[in-house]
Amino acid sequence: MGRKLRYLLDTHVLIWAANGALDSKATLKSTLAAIKDIDNDLCFSSAAVWEIVIKSERINVDPERLCSGLVARGYREIPITTAHALEAAKLPDIHKDPFDRIMLAQARLEGICLVTCDKVVLKYQEGVLEF
Repeated sequence: MGRKLRYLLDTHVLIWAANGALDSKATLKSTLAAIKDIDNDLCFSSAAVWEIVIKSERINVDPERLCSGLVARGYREIPITTAHALEAAKLPDIHKDPFDRIMLAQARLEGICLVTCDKVVLKYQEGVLEF
C-alpha cells in the first residue's frame, strides 16, 4: 500500500466533483485517478465555499447542499487561518485572484497538493497539480 496523499480541490474542480462531472472535465487522467483513489484524502477550502456563495446565482450552485454533500462523502474542510493569510502575502505576484491565492497558501502550509485547471495558478508550480 502506497503513502496516503492529500489533495485540495480548487473551486472549479470542487464543483465538478460535486456534480459528478470529473470524468468529462479532466485534462490529465493521472490526476483524475489520484482524486478517485479512495486511499487518498480529499479536502476543500472554506475559501472555495466563500467564492461559491458570492457567485452562487451566476454559477447555479447551492453552497449549503454542496458542502453537506462533500462532508457526507468524506471531504475534509480546510478553514482559513491567519497563517494562511500571511503565507498568501508572501506568494509571488503571479495571480491576483484572492481565492486562488489563499487556497495555494493553504495547500503549501498544510502540505497538500492543490488540484486546479487554472493555467495562471499552475505557473506557481510548487504544490499544484493540473486537472
